[in-house]
This record gives sequence, C-alpha cells and structure tokens, in this order.
Amino acid sequence: MKDATPQAIYLSDYTPPAWLIDDVHLTFRLSPTATRVLSRITFRPNPETTDRRFLLHGENLKLISARIDGTEVSPEVTDEGLTCDTPQKAFVWEAEVEISPETNTALEGLYMSNGMYCTQCEAQGFRKITYYPDRPDVMATFTVRIEGSAKETPILLSNGNPVGLGDDWAEWHDPWPKPAYLFALVAGDLIKHPGSFTTMSGKEVELNIWVRPGDENKCAFGMDALKRSMKWDEDVYGREYDLDIFNIVAVDDFNMGAMENKGLNIFNSSAVLASPETSTDANFERIEAIIAHEYFHNWTGNRITCRDWFQLCLKEGLTVFRDQQFTGDMRSHAVKRISDVLSLRARQFREDNGPLSHPVRPESFVEINNFYTATVYEKGAEVIRMLKTLVGDDAYSKALDLYFERHDGDAATIEDWLKVFEDTTGRDLNQFKRWYSQSGTPRLSVNTHFSDGTYRLDFKQETQPTPGQETKLPQVIPIAVGLLSPNGDEVVPTTVLEMTESEQSFSFDGLASEPIPSILREFSAPVILTRQSTNVERAFLLAHDTDPFNKWESGRALAKDILAQMITKGTSPSGDYLDALAAVLRDDTLDPAFRALAMSLPGQDDLAQTLFEAGATPDPTKIYRAHQTLKQSIAQHLQDTWPRVIAEMDVPGPYSPDAEAAGKRALQGIALAYLTRIDAGAAAARQYEQADNMTQQLGALGALLSIEKGATELSAFREQWKDDRLVMDKWFGLQVSHAAPENAASIARTLTEDPAFDWKNPNRFRAVIGALSMNPAGFHDPTGASYALVADWLIRLDPINPQTTARMTTAFETWRRYDVDRQDLIREELRRIARSDGLSRDTGEMVGRILGE
Repeated sequence: MKDATPQAIYLSDYTPPAWLIDDVHLTFRLSPTATRVLSRITFRPNPETTDRRFLLHGENLKLISARIDGTEVSPEVTDEGLTCDTPQKAFVWEAEVEISPETNTALEGLYMSNGMYCTQCEAQGFRKITYYPDRPDVMATFTVRIEGSAKETPILLSNGNPVGLGDDWAEWHDPWPKPAYLFALVAGDLIKHPGSFTTMSGKEVELNIWVRPGDENKCAFGMDALKRSMKWDEDVYGREYDLDIFNIVAVDDFNMGAMENKGLNIFNSSAVLASPETSTDANFERIEAIIAHEYFHNWTGNRITCRDWFQLCLKEGLTVFRDQQFTGDMRSHAVKRISDVLSLRARQFREDNGPLSHPVRPESFVEINNFYTATVYEKGAEVIRMLKTLVGDDAYSKALDLYFERHDGDAATIEDWLKVFEDTTGRDLNQFKRWYSQSGTPRLSVNTHFSDGTYRLDFKQETQPTPGQETKLPQVIPIAVGLLSPNGDEVVPTTVLEMTESEQSFSFDGLASEPIPSILREFSAPVILTRQSTNVERAFLLAHDTDPFNKWESGRALAKDILAQMITKGTSPSGDYLDALAAVLRDDTLDPAFRALAMSLPGQDDLAQTLFEAGATPDPTKIYRAHQTLKQSIAQHLQDTWPRVIAEMDVPGPYSPDAEAAGKRALQGIALAYLTRIDAGAAAARQYEQADNMTQQLGALGALLSIEKGATELSAFREQWKDDRLVMDKWFGLQVSHAAPENAASIARTLTEDPAFDWKNPNRFRAVIGALSMNPAGFHDPTGASYALVADWLIRLDPINPQTTARMTTAFETWRRYDVDRQDLIREELRRIARSDGLSRDTGEMVGRILGE
C-alpha cells in the first residue's frame, strides 16, 4: 500500500487555492516509454486568500528541469508532488518531465491502448502527466502542442479548436477555462467518421468519431445520437455548442464508459461502436444515452464545473437527470422511468443500505475514485427530479436559465445550485438540502382510513441510522398520489403531496366510495414504500392503474410476494397472478417494451434484500429455485400464447434500433425465453440460425444456455465473432451470467484460462469476473468457490489497475445479509485481499469500509 494509514480529506477543510492560473501551454514529445511533457504556466496570487504556499501535485513523474521566470529552480519533490519558493506576485512556471505511457496500466493520466496514446484525467489523473494544481477549482485556458510520428501517430488530438497542423505535429487551443481533469490528448492511427451540425445561431460545427481501422462501419448510430443530443439541448435547455469542432474517440482500454473532456470526448469502445450485426438493442440505447450524457456535460460539468470533488453530484446528478429526460423524449418516458428505478434499486438502494452508504455529497473521502457511485450519479439525479417536481416545470426552466447565466465559468457548489432555485421561486430549500447531506434510503410507510366520503393517508418517514450519523431528520418527500374507484375509474388524478414532517396526514373529501390508492406515482421520490396491501388489490392496480410506473410496480410487488411465500412457506404460484400476467401480455394497447418489463421477474438480489428487510436470512439457492419454479409456471400457464406473441412481434424489413422496433424485439425475446422452457429449445435454436441481428442471435443463445443447452451454438458464435473484441465480451459474459449456481465458478475459472481472456482489459475482466459477481446464486455458492475466485483475481488486478479493482470489491458489500457460514467465507476473502502485498489505497479503502474493521 502506498500509505499504510492514508489520510481522509474533509469537506469542512476546504480552502481556496493559493494560486490561480491564467493560461497553460503544454508540449508533448510522444514516446512509448519516455514521453517528454514541457509546461509553461502563468500563475498569479489568489486575492481571496493570504496563503502563498506553492504546491503542485505530481505522481510517477521524472522531473528534468524547472524554472521560474526563466531562472532554474530546485523544487522539493515528493511522491505526491513538489513545493518551491516563489515570488509573491505573478510569475511564469516552466517544467519538463518524463513519463512512460506504455507501462501505465492503471489507465489514469497518459497511457497507451494497443499503440494509441490516450488520457483519462478525472478525477486526479492529470498529476500523472505533469506537475500542476490538480483540483477542479483551478481553471485555465490551454494551448497544447503534440509532437509524434507521422507513421505511428498520424492523428494528434486535444481539447478545443485546431490552430496548427504539420506532418508530425498538431497544435490545439481551448479558449474556455477548464480544470485539469477535463484535459485530453489522443494520438494514433485513427479513421474518422465525419459529420456536421448547424447550431441555433447558425454556426457550423465539425463533428468526428475517431476509431481504429476496421471500426468505421460502426459509427453511424453514434453520430446520429450526437446530433440529436445537440439539437435536444438547444430545444429543451437552450444550450448551444461553443467550439468549432467536436471529437469523439473510441478506446479499447478504458476504466469507465466515457469522459466529457472539453471538445474531445474519450469513449470506451463499447459505449460508441454499434452495428445491427454486433450490437443488441440494449447496446444501442446505452450508446445513445452515454453520448448524450457526455455531450450534456459541456454545460453541466465543463462550462460550470464543481468547486471540489465533494460537489461531484452537482455535475453528475444533474447530467444523469438530463440524459434520462433525453432518453424519455427519444423513446418512452414510462419504460425509461421503470428502467431507471430498476437500476436505482439494484445498485443505489443496495449501496445506501450497506457498509458503503454515504450522502449524495460526501463529507470525507480517502480516494475520490471510490465515490463515483450510484449514490452520486443515480440518487443525485433523483434529487434533481424531486426538485423539479416540487417547483414545477416552468420554475425549473427559469432556475436553470439563471444557473447558466450566474455560474458560467464558475467552479460551483450545491449551495450555488440551490440558491438559484430559492431566488427564482422564493422557496426555502434548507430542509430539502438534507437529501444531499443524509445517507440512507428513507422508509415511507402509510396507513389509510375512509369515513363519510373522506379518505385519509397517514404517512410516516424514517431512515435507518448509520455509523457516525445516527440521527436522521425528516426530509422533504414529494409523494405523487392518484385515487381509483372500485370500477377502475380515476376519481382523483395525480396530485403531489409534499411531506415535510416525520408523520403527516393528507385527506381527500367528497368521495362516493373508498378508493384504491396509487401511491408514489412515477416513483416521485427515492424511498422504500411499505403499505399493508392484498394481492387482490395489487392485481387490480396491475389491471387498472393509469400510471404506467405503478401499474408495473403492482405486478412486481405481486411477484415478490409470491416468490417470498414460495421461499418461506413452500407455496405454489397463485392462479390470480398468472391470469393477471396473461392479461397484460395479451393487452395489445400496451407498449410492447412495457409488457416485456411486466413479464420479467424481480431480480434475485432484489428479492434477497426484500427478505432481509423483512427479518429473514435470504438463501440465494432457495431464491434461485423459486425463480426457476415461477418462470416454469408462467411458461406453462401461457404456453399457447408464446408462439403468437413471437410471431406478432416480428419486425419486418431491415433492422432499426428505434424504440418501437426495439420494444417489439424485447417482448419477443421474453416470450422466447419462456417458450424455451417448454419446447426444449426448439424455437430458440431456429431463431439462432435465422437471426440477422445481434439482439435476436444473443437472445436465442441465452435462452438455450438457460436450460443448459446450446453448446453447438456457443461454439459457432465464437467462431463467427472471434475477431470482434466487443462481441467476444458478450460471449464470455453470457456463459457466466446464465450458468447454473453449481457450475458458475467452474465455468468462470475455465474462461479465465481461455487464450482470448485478456484480464488487463477492463471490459474483458468485467465480462467474466464481473458477470460471476452478478450471478447471485452462483456467486453465493455455499462452497465459497466463487468468493475465492473473485478475490484471487482482484488481488491479481489491483497492482496494475486499482480503480477497476476497487469498484469490483462491491461484489462483497451485502455480505452481512447472509447466513453465518457465508459471512465467514466472505469475511476471510476480504481479509485476504486486505493482507495482500502492496494493496492500493483505492482497494484498501473499499475493503476496509465493507468489512467495517
């Protein structure tokens, strides 16, 4: 470990930077193992502070020379940076350092991916490039000269606009001040897929997606998504692009999905490359959303950045919410909302209710990379959504206009963000601010009363205490409610109730009969709602609720109750539930994508958490068996319907990734998976042979693997796609995710021995080890084989890529849910990771938090 006792950094200790920067000039002389970086930086004292200490961050740098105003100086250099005596007025700092991109396996700073130079500087990667005050509140304009080889690196890219180009050099200037984490450089043998966009003011912007030779036929969808994102941001938020050129680069080795560097977005190849033959509908939708997200950062993240890393949710939560709005407009708001809540519950609720729980704005951290979490992103977006719900659409738009006007060019805070809403609406948001400072998921319980035409809802909110933050104060919770009559008519349309107390009641008068409530419509707040309800009522809401989210939620709650009863009492699936599912499946007025979601069962991990919160110790094996039994019952109950649905959902003509066609294929795929359980895979085998797109080919293969068939197809798939790295990731992952619990560890182990398993590539590593950790019953195999295998690989990966390793330790975060034997097995593996030689600070912090030791 770099530091045996790493020190935490606290929000309360924030101080302004001692020195500000006017402009930065960088020269890169590229070499795989000896790149020279020359910097010329104009510093000036910050008038807001009297601190004049000069500290530049730097890691793994070889200092060649340093000068102040042209005079050689000898700074004091440590592993974390340098200090130096400086004039107490403005001066020019010059330095030359040497770095080795080829051996930079952590994929932070400047590194190489299959011969291509690329960068990742968020959060603190720029300090691995040159000495610099690597903090987001230090913003400057950058001019960058890149010198390379015309043969090996014919394309030389950086932020901003190109201002000079030679055979073996290029110069770029970014006129917009930015923090160092937004710096980017790419150099390599690349081919561009060009396009253009005319902004609302009439400016023509050059667009390019840069890829390796051979990938140029997989860029058209990404380019179209980029243009639609630019147009949407103008139409909905009034935000126009501000440079002459916008570049995207696809990189194979990348720890994240993508990065919003100003004017030069760097993408994991999996988040931008797409074709019907190699990408599923889910891939297309993900690419559309990520391209939008990174583009939207141009204003919510770049033009307005965060003052410090504790404010990370300011840019990420807002930008996630914006990309969710975009996807809803492009596709289906109802389906998008359900998908977002599924992700929130699967990732963020799990995080919020375990040892990794932290507020949307953390109070402290040891390693900032460990706080790129579902809480910061997904819960951060939910907080924005709630704020918009509370103030209304018009006030939200006015507040955003003021935010952009007031803070353009600023490094802002959550307080700045809330202040524009207070100034626009006149509301006091001090209580609402608790969503940013209190960790944990609020539990919202409700009791109902009806008398003399008045219907009363009695709500109570509470949040489980967490270490160091035992007292949780009541939060502002917007509760969207609708009331239905016994015949299914909506007697009270959606009304937003604003809960501010620990206990609070709301009444509706003038009702002819006791209504059936539809509570928390559109999932209006990220809370866990509990209410005594019958399966008859749930089935009624599944059939009649006019709110698509709660319609789906009622069916999901019904399924969870049935599965819980099967696990704890050994009961059989009820006929009412199966009939209700049949009604949804056969309702042609419903969106096929919605029907596909309604036919999908609650996840096994979700069910484990539900049982745990009910006071039971979840058994992953029993949950898996109950899942299989219920799937079989559904398959048999609707066996005459599946072939008709498969035929009706067939989409004629050339493949299109649009929402309508994708929705039909989603329902068709669900129907095929159920049919496979009763026809021994005959239909799936036929679809595999006839498929002309990856959605249907992979869906058929997955259906076969789920009944432990498909060996011939699996082999054929590998032979067909062995030269396509992204499709091979699917081949690896599919086998592990569909493995029976008793086989998961052995299948994963065998795949790690496959010649195509490149464990140093984050995508491939996640395809096997990540897939194993997300196969609930397989990962929690009572022998502990999967625990040991995952731990072995995390120990191996940590020395070369701490960031990916640390994120994947979250596989163990729910260990306290389970029985004593499983707890003992997991605790030992976590301690074994903690004891490993040279454990990184990233992974050490995560393991320590999960263990609670």
